[in-house]
Amino acid sequence: MDQRSPRSAPKGPGRPVTLRDVARAAGVSVATASKALNDQGRMADETRERVRQAAKTLGFRPNGLAQSLSRQRSFTVGLLTNDTYGRFTLPVMAGIADALVDNGVSVFLCNIEDDPRLAQTHVDAMLEKRVDGIIASGKRIDRHLPVDLSNLGIPVIYAFTEPDPESIGFVSDDEAGARLAVEHLVRLGRRRIAHVTGPSSFRVVHQRAKAYRDVLREAGLEEPEQGVLTGQWTEGWGHEAAGYLFDGIGRPPDAVFCGNDQIARGVVDALRERGRRVPDDVAVIGFDNWEIVAAATRPPLTTVDMNLKDLGREAGLTLLQLVDRQPIEPGIRRLPCRLVVRQSCGTPPGG
Repeated sequence: MDQRSPRSAPKGPGRPVTLRDVARAAGVSVATASKALNDQGRMADETRERVRQAAKTLGFRPNGLAQSLSRQRSFTVGLLTNDTYGRFTLPVMAGIADALVDNGVSVFLCNIEDDPRLAQTHVDAMLEKRVDGIIASGKRIDRHLPVDLSNLGIPVIYAFTEPDPESIGFVSDDEAGARLAVEHLVRLGRRRIAHVTGPSSFRVVHQRAKAYRDVLREAGLEEPEQGVLTGQWTEGWGHEAAGYLFDGIGRPPDAVFCGNDQIARGVVDALRERGRRVPDDVAVIGFDNWEIVAAATRPPLTTVDMNLKDLGREAGLTLLQLVDRQPIEPGIRRLPCRLVVRQSCGTPPGG
C-alpha cells in the first residue's frame, strides 16, 4: 500500500498553484490528479485522498474551465499536421501542451502528410475517441490541410496553417517580424541592404519583402539593384545568391536580410569564402530562429523568432474557451515576433 504523504511543490512568487503542482506534490500524473479532484476514474482511495490533501495544502483552486471539462469531456485534444519534420509543429505542440496540461487535458498528434485519405482516417479516429476539440497545424500558413474540418460538431482551431472561413486561426506576424530585422540593420548604420528569400509562391515571401521595402523607403534608402532575390529555402540557394550579390559589378550590399536561417547560413559561408567578414564587412540576419542552424552558424546568426510556442499556447487556451462554450470572435490572430541578436550583426550604438 502506498503510504506516501504529499510533497511540497515549489512555485515562483505570485504564481498561482496549478494542477501540475498538485500532481507533483502528490506523486501522480496530471491526469490522475484531475480525476481525483473531480471524483472520476478508478484509483485507490488513499491515492484520491493524497491528491485532495496536496491540493488543500498548496491552496489549489480549480478553475471553472477545468471543472467543466472534467464533467463532460474526454480530457483529450487532437492535433493534426502535415509538417513531416516537425520544424514548425513541434514548438507549436509544446505550447499547446503547456496550455492544456494544467487542465488535465492530453494532446495526441497525428501526422497526415499531404494525403486526404490518411487525414480523414485520423479525423474519424479522433471523433470516435470523442476528443474535446481539434487543432490543425502545418508547415506553411497559406495552405489548407487536405481535409474538411468544418461541421464536425466540436471546436476546431487553426495554428500556423490556412484556416477555414469564419474560423479561428493563429499565425505569426511575418510582416512585423521582417520590419524588426530591417529596422535593426538601419539602426546599425547599414545603407545597402539586400533581401534573399524563398519561393515567390509563398505568401510570407511577399509579406516580408513588402516590409523590407517599406522600411527602406521610410529610412530614405534606395533598394539595391538586386534588392530582392527569390529562390529555395536552402543553404545552397543562400550560397548561390551571395554570388549574385558580391561577384557582380557595382557596389555590393553591406547587409543581407534572409528569409530563413538556412539561407542566411549559406550566405555567411559564401561571404567567408570571399574573404568578407561577418559582421564587420557585411551584417546578416536570418528568420525562424531555428536553433540547430542559427546557433551553429559561424558567427551565430541574429534572427527573427516567430514565437511558435507562444502561438501554440494561445491556440490551446482559445480551444479550451470554445470547449467551455465561451463566445470567441472568428478571424486570424497575428502574434508578434521577436528579434534574437547574436554575433552576425551587432547592437546599435546606445542599444
